[in-house]
Amino acid sequence: MKLTLEQIQSAMGAVGFLGDAESTVPVGVQTDSRVLKRGELFFCISGERFDGHNFAKAALERGACGIVAERPPFSMDEMMGMECQDGGVPLLMVQDCVVALGRLAAYHRLLTKAVVTGITGTAGKTTVKELLAEVLSVRGETARNHLNLNNQIGLPVSMLGASGDEKYWVMEAGISQPNDMDELGAILRPDLGIILNVGEGHTEGLGDKGVAHYKSQLLKYIQQGGVGLVSADYPELSKACAKKFDEMRYFSIKDPECAYYAEYSGPVSEVQGKYRVNLCGKEFEVTAPFRGAFAAENVIAVAAAADIIGLTSKEIIQGFAQATLPEKRFNCSQRGNWLVIDDCYNSNPLSCVRALETAAELAEDKPLVLVLGEMLELGEQAYEAHKDLGKKITESKADVVCWIGKNRDAVKEGLDETNFTGEFHCVETPQQFLNLCRTLCVDDGAILFKGSRGNKLERFVSVFCDNCCPNRTTGITGAL
Repeated sequence: MKLTLEQIQSAMGAVGFLGDAESTVPVGVQTDSRVLKRGELFFCISGERFDGHNFAKAALERGACGIVAERPPFSMDEMMGMECQDGGVPLLMVQDCVVALGRLAAYHRLLTKAVVTGITGTAGKTTVKELLAEVLSVRGETARNHLNLNNQIGLPVSMLGASGDEKYWVMEAGISQPNDMDELGAILRPDLGIILNVGEGHTEGLGDKGVAHYKSQLLKYIQQGGVGLVSADYPELSKACAKKFDEMRYFSIKDPECAYYAEYSGPVSEVQGKYRVNLCGKEFEVTAPFRGAFAAENVIAVAAAADIIGLTSKEIIQGFAQATLPEKRFNCSQRGNWLVIDDCYNSNPLSCVRALETAAELAEDKPLVLVLGEMLELGEQAYEAHKDLGKKITESKADVVCWIGKNRDAVKEGLDETNFTGEFHCVETPQQFLNLCRTLCVDDGAILFKGSRGNKLERFVSVFCDNCCPNRTTGITGAL
């Protein structure tokens, strides 16, 4: 972002005091005073647990160049003290800090020279975003969201963190409420809109129109002359998207006749897979930092997007070869006799099933242990979704299942209906999990950690790695 405080004030429709700082250019924006860097503009976001107005003074002490607030964040004594220092503190007043943040990001987006790609879907958004950004970086500088900061706060902050001079932006958008995509789409205005898939995820907050309807709203906000890229493997998604946008391209891992098609060729190593892609008649293979048949969906979405944007086959191959992915996204590490698969960043029915199938493949003939947490925000669909998960666990032929969180009865019902022959245990704390591990008659194989963020499964990963397989890591990979 290369905007002055005066331009920022105008873009947000804010009123307030800038003093002599009209021409100051913030180095970025921040909503968390604890990590604020000197020169950033602080937004006083009010949340369920914290009110940013209470931390405005702390933000200034850390070097904030100004404050955006909905109400006066300082006492009279504090204001008088500040007025005596350097002509006062720039203070911009708005009705809603989140809305103002979005308006600022939307203004910044209109000024950028970058080709902007927006990505949504139920599973794999962050993986595809990271992988596409790596591929596009072969051609030029590329900006992206940090991890999965993809909501009405995270997306604008990510966009404003880009200079605007990059060649490409790759941004993901996540939704949990009916109006979310309209708000995010109006901010992002992508040149290329990608919808990966649809499944049960965050259904608790969405209405009865279905996930496909709300995901497809992204297409309404594609810039004139832009392109929509959608999976053809979900009929309800294809139908919803056809109503939103005319310039559509489709990809598939099921239909070899689709213009953009990919299939899994097999493992290259313990942590890499090879995929054959066909991009409108151009066939070649790429090596990805993950393996498994379902990951072909991620591969073809990335390859198709890169092809539409204009990269050559050689550049796409190079981009895949150099790609690395974030932590806790199906990261695999060999620790002693154990292949530890850390996919604990999030979980929904679609992503969890894919993780199970790939973990089963990686385990091969060795024991498979599943440490699974409850899939959250599924609303009325939660019981049936967890029951179906129990059935999928049986298909994975897991030897041991450790369950954390609620809906254990639903999982157990699914296991019982499919005659699961392995062990099923429920644990609540990392210490209980560690005690259980010490009693199991399994001392090698593959262990998968997968669950929604609310389960904080990273604690269980740490306990296991520190106490049950302390040998140093010998290999690390990326995600599904």
